[in-house]
Amino acid sequence: MTQDNCFMQEAIKEAQKSLKEGGIPIGAVLVKDDKIISRGHNRLIQNDSVVLHAEIDAIENAGRLNYEDYINCTLYTTLSPCPMCSGAVILYNIPKVVIGENTTLMGAENLLEMNDVEVVVLNDSRCRDLFLRFLEENPEVWDDELAKVGNTTEVK
Repeated sequence: MTQDNCFMQEAIKEAQKSLKEGGIPIGAVLVKDDKIISRGHNRLIQNDSVVLHAEIDAIENAGRLNYEDYINCTLYTTLSPCPMCSGAVILYNIPKVVIGENTTLMGAENLLEMNDVEVVVLNDSRCRDLFLRFLEENPEVWDDELAKVGNTTEVK
């Protein structure tokens, strides 16, 4: 198993944790020097939050890092990051994002790439299957979240 797949497995564990808590199954880990320094998962529902996406949760849980730390990090996320999460990656100069899958929902990958962030998409079926299973069982939850931001994009 490659290093990217190992870290993605940890992000998937975070997505599963969110699901067990009654939330949307999206997970992330922040890695520095080949070690996980923080973990996060989507907490929109659990915390009645408008901003606690998995990526934001992972960045927040890392604490206040300095510039040298951020530029040596990679963010692993199970789903393509939205514009808000991509903006945080750019703001904190995280140079690389590894995405589990982007076929169910395409995030702001172009924004990342336009800002010189390396984007790697693993096309990991585990991420896709976990998210699609959630959508099948809870379509109203995802529709409600998309409606809050005025997004009517259908999941593929």
